[in-house]
Amino acid sequence: MANLRDVRLRMKAIGQTLQVTKAMNLISTAKLRKGRRLLEDTVPYFNRIQKTLSDLLKSAGTFHSGYLKKSSGGRTAIVVVTSDKGLAGGYNANIVRFVLNRCKEVENPVLILVGAIGQRYFVNSPYMVLENFTFGGRIPTIEDAHEISEYIISQFDWGVFSEVRLVYTHMYSTLKLLPSEKLILPFDEKKMRESSAGSPFDSNPSKQYNFEYLPSIEEVFDSLAPLYLKGIIYGCLVEAYASEQSARMSAMDEASRNGEEMLEKQQLYYNRVRQAGITQEVTEIVSGSAALLE
Repeated sequence: MANLRDVRLRMKAIGQTLQVTKAMNLISTAKLRKGRRLLEDTVPYFNRIQKTLSDLLKSAGTFHSGYLKKSSGGRTAIVVVTSDKGLAGGYNANIVRFVLNRCKEVENPVLILVGAIGQRYFVNSPYMVLENFTFGGRIPTIEDAHEISEYIISQFDWGVFSEVRLVYTHMYSTLKLLPSEKLILPFDEKKMRESSAGSPFDSNPSKQYNFEYLPSIEEVFDSLAPLYLKGIIYGCLVEAYASEQSARMSAMDEASRNGEEMLEKQQLYYNRVRQAGITQEVTEIVSGSAALLE
């Protein structure tokens, strides 16, 4: 009977764990839908700013901006976007591995961390951590992106680092989540033009327009550049959030399947032990009755 009690306790623990994993699966599914919907809503506005900056960059030879050239700092800042919570499969491990490889390739890397999981790991790494940002696991907002972009711009203007790279998880599909990297400072005219080529606002790229910028092209560019940077960061944060929920959804789904298999095995074992106990009791009763009749 003691063995049966142990099996019942194990089955109860597995059942309680299954309740948690299934609930987390449902929550992650709802958050994933919300994150993808939010990302789709912001794409047109971001594309519009991106296209406007691309038009301005076509005249880059006629003006100068601090957003277009490397500073003399010689350091490379890597903005690392991880999650604030665990139980997301290999989501955070893949980002950490990718960042460690990139740190070996770039010049004098320093880290700007977004997410509590990244902080826990990189605080003990040999690389310098300049700043930490956490949002408590909630969906990122444009205010969060504004806070991060303001810090990055201020440090870039002061010459703390010469370039800024953002590492996040790009969601090609719900099953294909891969770490990706964007060079966000200084601006790369060629890449910006290529990335905006498929924009709905660039339906006729061969047609050229001549615009007059007031008060000057430099001031217009410097006014739009922070908005563009904020849009890049916000888009990456939302996509990373959606990727996190997709990874957690898959992890909880796999955990639920494993838990159900374990519960089934324990149920079979419980039935066998219980049947063996009943058979033994019946045998003892029959043996006792036979002894009395002799």
